[in-house]
Amino acid sequence: MSLPASLLSRSPITGEVLAEIPAASPEEVAATMAQAAVAFEVWRAVPAPQRARLVAQWAKALAEHRDELAHTVTLEAGKITSEALGEVQEMIDICDFAVGLSRQLAGLTLPSERAEHHLIERWHPLGVVLVISAFNFPVAVYAWNAALALICGNAVVWKPSEKTPLCAAFVIDTIEVAVSRTRAEGIAVPDGLLGCLQGGAEVGAAAVAAPQVALVSATGSTAMGRRVAAACAPRFVRTLLELGGNAPLIVAPSADLDLALRAIVFGAVGTAGQRCTTLRRLIVHESIADGLIARLKAAYERLPVGDPRVAGTLVGPLIDQGALTRALMTLIAARADGGQVSGGEPVVVPGCEGGAFLRPALVEMPAQTALVRTETFAPILYALRYETFEQALALARDVPQGLSSALFSNDLRETERFLSAVGSDCGLANINCSTSGAEIGGAFGGEKDTGGGRESGSDAWKAYMRRQTQTVNWGSAMPLSQGVVFDV
Repeated sequence: MSLPASLLSRSPITGEVLAEIPAASPEEVAATMAQAAVAFEVWRAVPAPQRARLVAQWAKALAEHRDELAHTVTLEAGKITSEALGEVQEMIDICDFAVGLSRQLAGLTLPSERAEHHLIERWHPLGVVLVISAFNFPVAVYAWNAALALICGNAVVWKPSEKTPLCAAFVIDTIEVAVSRTRAEGIAVPDGLLGCLQGGAEVGAAAVAAPQVALVSATGSTAMGRRVAAACAPRFVRTLLELGGNAPLIVAPSADLDLALRAIVFGAVGTAGQRCTTLRRLIVHESIADGLIARLKAAYERLPVGDPRVAGTLVGPLIDQGALTRALMTLIAARADGGQVSGGEPVVVPGCEGGAFLRPALVEMPAQTALVRTETFAPILYALRYETFEQALALARDVPQGLSSALFSNDLRETERFLSAVGSDCGLANINCSTSGAEIGGAFGGEKDTGGGRESGSDAWKAYMRRQTQTVNWGSAMPLSQGVVFDV
């Protein structure tokens, strides 16, 4: 296998090269995975509350360098400053969550049908966890995985996006600080516990194929997830997949339209439409559609598009010129499908002429076409109309993806139906709030082509552990379950 020798970090704001980052060679991939396996054998025996000291030190290092890391996220991923700061804060928050979790990795005690027996379910460390992350959340998604995986007693190897290698390098620096401080506390942190493999898809494929891998947690496109799943299936390697989204937001006649307007705009244009939870389909009752769409058009015209480092900017650049080209081609296809497009023009920002800037687009569609059912990672919002609530639910569900969804309504029957088994089929269902902006306390993930994985809060930690059912006989007889008689 021949891999590129280095990666070029290029800013989507100006198009300039920020840095050249060495890419992992095949030998480095093999060595990193092997060293992680050795580190796991040490780390799994460290008590979980002691493992938590490493995660706590990482949170401290992240807090100390919060502004600098956020600036790197802005520079390399194009996020506006407040979103970049929020992403680093999310890293700190998941570390805090994981530290508390270290004393709560609880199993079950179960009654036995046999006299003088009892059953126990215990959770044990899993092994080497490979984390593959995407450019749109270049640091937070890694932290979701790494913090929990470490607490659970695993070694972690990270294959960050080839579009944001500088962000990854910064994060690795904070980890090295945390490791040094934790060792100073007298806790044995083995070498190779937290590895990083910079590179493109070839490096990711080589890491997935490594025999030491116990779990692959991959965030990215559905196409990427299918490749990962296919590579893992023959070896029965576990996968945790967080893939594409196509979020719907239904606006019912009873909705608070002022509240809905804010949620729609943030959901549709935040991170320049490059979130997996980005609002992509607005489904509005026909009785309020004209007024709401008119207000949205006016809000879109006022949106400050420009350099994300400048205060007041709300829409930064797409990740690169390729993403901009795909967005423009999508808008051409939308017009061919009968869509009425407002906005969607390339924007030239003074001083950032090499940047990939696009004015957010609002597209009124006559129907939910194949194009609408396909995710485009850009600030393109399709507006559809409905007559009955059942029609709205059917439209919301009629896409391959199933990550995030929302309903704006003050009708109790509608909101409860949306949250029921016959309502939203997404992993995230929100009432009177945006499709974007999930908190770390709840498990994050979706269904269908989104992959079915769950990360972050709640009991998502179980994905990083193996469950063992234990039977204890504390008596002097040997009764068999189900009343089986087998006398020897």
